[in-house]
Amino acid sequence: MAVAFILLLVAVASVLFHFMSPWWWTPIASNWQYIDNTIIITFWITGVVFVAIVAFMAYCVFRFRHKEGQQAAYEPENKKLEWWLTVGTAVGVGAMLAPGLIVWHQFVTVPPNATDVEVMGQQWRWSYRLPGKDGRLGTVDARFISPDNPLGLNPKDPNGQDDVILENDDLHLPIGKPVKVLLRSIDVLHDFYVPEFRAKMDMVPGSVTYFWFTPTRTGSFEVLCAELCGIAHAQMRSKIIVQEERDYHAWLETKQTFAELERKRTAMNSTSTSNAE
Repeated sequence: MAVAFILLLVAVASVLFHFMSPWWWTPIASNWQYIDNTIIITFWITGVVFVAIVAFMAYCVFRFRHKEGQQAAYEPENKKLEWWLTVGTAVGVGAMLAPGLIVWHQFVTVPPNATDVEVMGQQWRWSYRLPGKDGRLGTVDARFISPDNPLGLNPKDPNGQDDVILENDDLHLPIGKPVKVLLRSIDVLHDFYVPEFRAKMDMVPGSVTYFWFTPTRTGSFEVLCAELCGIAHAQMRSKIIVQEERDYHAWLETKQTFAELERKRTAMNSTSTSNAE
């Protein structure tokens, strides 16, 4: 009786903790309410199954408890019960997978008017690249990566000359504009994650992964790495600042392009060479 009561108490306490927990989701700041809805559907399905299994265990412990002179019946198989369990499990798994697959299709189907933004992850910092006035990002190649060109931009690509480079800086975005996030890593696995955007994706060395979102409210939102990437993993942080469009463009005008950085580095190298001579 005590064991059965404890099992029921665990089930009830788990449900209450779920609804009363202070560690609930942060307010959403993008168009991905669909992801929240999918998670809620999963919680309801798994929660009902969890309570049903624990309640059945409590019933079995109480109903078939030890009694003098009572012997358990031996039933090696029950095809009817097996069919019910198989069909019920398949329906439950399908009910959890279907919304996720629909949302995943939306997550990787980028609208045609989305602006490309590149994110580079490396131990242990974030770098960003925004398109310039031509609205296009230049090409990149791992062979061009160097201390002077950490993002590996192709210096001969004219589309990349006006790209805006942000190293160890926060990323700013305009509100209400869809963004396609291109993700790269130059060393190990990272994961670009902004909790308020409900958006995250692994960054795989040698590959370009992506997703898209639309910021829906202004503010400052923390960027985290959600893939263990080394000793300073917890300190690999940045911020995305969502602004009104006029404020965003005013901020963008203050940032340097790839061509400007190249001229600056060339001038500094020439000065260093002259001083050495």
